[in-house]
Amino acid sequence: MKIRLTCLGTLEEALLQAPLLDSLGASAHGPVSDQPFPKGASERRLRRDFAAPQSVLIVASEPDGERLAGLSYAGPVEDPTSLERAPCLLALWVEPRLRHQGLARELVKETRKILAGRGQHRLLARVAHNDDALISMGERWGFVRTWEWMVSE
Repeated sequence: MKIRLTCLGTLEEALLQAPLLDSLGASAHGPVSDQPFPKGASERRLRRDFAAPQSVLIVASEPDGERLAGLSYAGPVEDPTSLERAPCLLALWVEPRLRHQGLARELVKETRKILAGRGQHRLLARVAHNDDALISMGERWGFVRTWEWMVSE
């Protein structure tokens, strides 16, 4: 598989990915909330956080450069008790016909490399408590479960 990874360097480039990020956000949001995913949330987040050292948006493209093969987006989240900002993997997507070939792992690896170059040595990720496949994948990639959200509605 010949795929090119590109870290987007400008807000203008990043904003072109906002519709896909909204779609991914809505998919992840649906199972945990009965409220709709806020329209335009990804654009607002990109405008607010893109320049932060915790933000990295990587696109994977096929050799022709025309087709998007995957995407990884990390952005800052704030610990509610310490107020420390840390990068969190907010979106990870691979074109369905290209899955199970290691592209997601490469996107996360490149995200970590770029973040480390900026002095950010941790990468957080949020996973639904019952998504055993995603939890297992994260653990294989070096993520460790440290705490879980408890939600009361």
